[in-house]
Amino acid sequence: MKIAVAREIDEAEPRVAATPDTVKKYVALGAEVAVEPGAGLKSGLLDADYEAVGARVGADAVADADVVLKVKRPEASELARYKKGALVIAIMDPYGNAAALQAIAQAGVSAFAMELMPRITRAQVMDVLSSQANLAGYRAVIESAEAFGRAFPMMMTAAGTVPAAKVFVMGVGVAGLQAIATAKRLGAVVTATDVRPAVKEQVESLGAKFVAVEDEEFKQAETSGGYAKEMSKEYQAKQAALTAEHIKKQDVVITTALIPGRPAPRLVNLDMVKSMKPGSVLVDLAVERGGNVEGVVSGQTAEVGGVKIIGIPNLAGRVAASASSLYAKNLLAFVETLVDKESKAIAVNWDDELVKATALTRDGAVVHPNFQQA
Repeated sequence: MKIAVAREIDEAEPRVAATPDTVKKYVALGAEVAVEPGAGLKSGLLDADYEAVGARVGADAVADADVVLKVKRPEASELARYKKGALVIAIMDPYGNAAALQAIAQAGVSAFAMELMPRITRAQVMDVLSSQANLAGYRAVIESAEAFGRAFPMMMTAAGTVPAAKVFVMGVGVAGLQAIATAKRLGAVVTATDVRPAVKEQVESLGAKFVAVEDEEFKQAETSGGYAKEMSKEYQAKQAALTAEHIKKQDVVITTALIPGRPAPRLVNLDMVKSMKPGSVLVDLAVERGGNVEGVVSGQTAEVGGVKIIGIPNLAGRVAASASSLYAKNLLAFVETLVDKESKAIAVNWDDELVKATALTRDGAVVHPNFQQA
């Protein structure tokens, strides 16, 4: 079996789908590994690093490959170089991209979307959303610290005391928890909010204060599956008023609310932004889906009354070496489930729940039930 590691053609994508560590393990599985020249350069990985662990580096790396590993969904120019029947594994961003899915199907490849991996125990090591969100949460705080014109920790000097920065994290998933932990490490006073009551304990365990209207409705706001219930209009109004009052006093606000396949929910409106002190900073992790903050602009730092709104897409890519390392391990764990250890050949079990959840195209058609109609 031949596994190819593609170089990302999007110049804004610095990550790579395999590292020398994971290539070594593919070789141990019995694979012949080929890497496109410069694939890992933006993640600090040289072609020689791949060659040193048994990979071949060449411009024809994807030709005749049984498996093509990528970070982002392949473009038409890339698909033309893949052989029919190849497995293409990447972050496919399938929602709202029906034409792109049809193009992949028509190319005759079997595409797998890593972000659709089910949240079950055996798939935890394959969870790209968590591995990349973790780094995005970290980087959001670093970006906010760089843009904030003051120090984060409290400093007592002979010339006077510098107060600690106040950081408010909205949405306490994987990214939010890492943002809280990072802001605490930098010495900030941290508060956080979420619609799920169960996360209050996690927030407090990291040394932050939980902010929410904790009435009876809030206590019942989680389903048995751990998801948030939709709250009543009355509760939403109370929570919005509390949040608006709290944001006025904050130096940094980090928003992390993102729902796959839907526009990002609006958490911070323009009036809230204008209520903050000049020099304050907002970092919007949901900018690729429209943003949580009114006025955010993808790829730019907008400014409203001296308040900066940072809208950096692909924040995990700002720590490319770490992001690539984790993503490559996610892919390796999945590919291992697709290989017959005895024959050392690709043997996809199309009835496996991991395969069913992630397979987008097969035999010239879109096969995933969520995207067939599209």
